[in-house]
Amino acid sequence: MTGEKLVLLGLSANDLESFAVDFGQPAFRGRQLYDWLYAKGARELGEITVLPKEWRSYLKKRNVEIGRLKEVERFVALDETTKLLLGTSDGENIETVGIPTKHRLTVCVSTQVGCSMGCHFCATGKEGLQRSLATHEIVDQVLSVREVMERRPSHIVFMGMGEPLLNIDSVLSAISCLNTDLGIGQRRITVSTVGVPHTLPKLAELALERLGRAQFTLAISLHAPNQELREKLIPVAKTYPIKKLLEDCKHYLNVTGRRVSFEYILLGELNDHREQAHQLADLVSGFQSHVNLIPYNPIQEEQFTRPSLERIKAFQAVLESHGIAVSLRSSRGLDQDAACGQLRRQHAKSS
Repeated sequence: MTGEKLVLLGLSANDLESFAVDFGQPAFRGRQLYDWLYAKGARELGEITVLPKEWRSYLKKRNVEIGRLKEVERFVALDETTKLLLGTSDGENIETVGIPTKHRLTVCVSTQVGCSMGCHFCATGKEGLQRSLATHEIVDQVLSVREVMERRPSHIVFMGMGEPLLNIDSVLSAISCLNTDLGIGQRRITVSTVGVPHTLPKLAELALERLGRAQFTLAISLHAPNQELREKLIPVAKTYPIKKLLEDCKHYLNVTGRRVSFEYILLGELNDHREQAHQLADLVSGFQSHVNLIPYNPIQEEQFTRPSLERIKAFQAVLESHGIAVSLRSSRGLDQDAACGQLRRQHAKSS
């Protein structure tokens, strides 16, 4: 036991009560731990002064720790969008972003260190995949943004570094913790995926089994209105055709009863033509869904461009003319390289 690290962040109130009892303390010590972990955001056991000093020393000797990440860099954009580079205990770095508006604070969280999907428009995939994140490393991102921005997060999007459906167990555990322990409703949580074969049915079943209900939003990163173009942008599309992806989306909807959202990054002069908007409308018509248009945030390694506002609005108008529910995401933090993975890559190059 002394050589194996035990992390407390991510454990439930009942888990922490059992932990306290197992380590020779009354159950209420577990409730004290719970309060300091989630309400107060303690970073070290030494901060939790309500616990006996002797027990804190004992836990430290037994390799028990809270499991918080270390802030490596922080960038705040003119619109107050805040990007954090956080260091893990094994020396890796991950990104998280706090996106504020007057009435909400959205946290964009990472699920992996790097990514194996290799989408050509994404900075994260340029470095490949190092590993998946543990539950506490996902939850910490929300706590870190809350701490830095001195404001309670209201919405969570699993849309940062990595592919969430290649880390389903930790993602579902993190959703449970964010919902139950940090009080963020499932309906304010979005899980975004580029689409991984055989994972959507598994996600639906595991969500019902482990969360009791699947009320979070599933967002599919579609980014193309046809198979040919999608294969050019997203390598996994070659083994997971759009037709099969949409079949799995309908299965997910039938199992969970939750509407599916489709994310569509608009790339200038590539997938933003009016005829492609008509194709996209035909693709998702008759489907209980929503299309979220995202103007591209340029990265140095690729030649993709951000479309003009005129082309963005024209694309949106075509979808609306077909009766498709559509929204346009306003770009945030552009002056601080807001595209996912950029901060991590810049830090690696400078260190």
